[in-house]
Amino acid sequence: MAKKFPTHPKHPERICWGCDKYCPVDAMSCGNWSDRTQHPSELFGSDWLEFGTEGSDPAAKPKKSV
Repeated sequence: MAKKFPTHPKHPERICWGCDKYCPVDAMSCGNWSDRTQHPSELFGSDWLEFGTEGSDPAAKPKKSV
């Protein structure tokens, strides 16, 4: 079973998020010393969970413009 993915880690820059191992940056065991995979909060900002969710609720009615 996969680990629970942290939504807002304190220091995402210290960890590689490329797999379920969450290795420290200085000891990546699966990346063959390649670049680390960034956490989504580093790429999309602190509201990364809402990224791309506009209009995804089929029950929501569109707002009428005046």
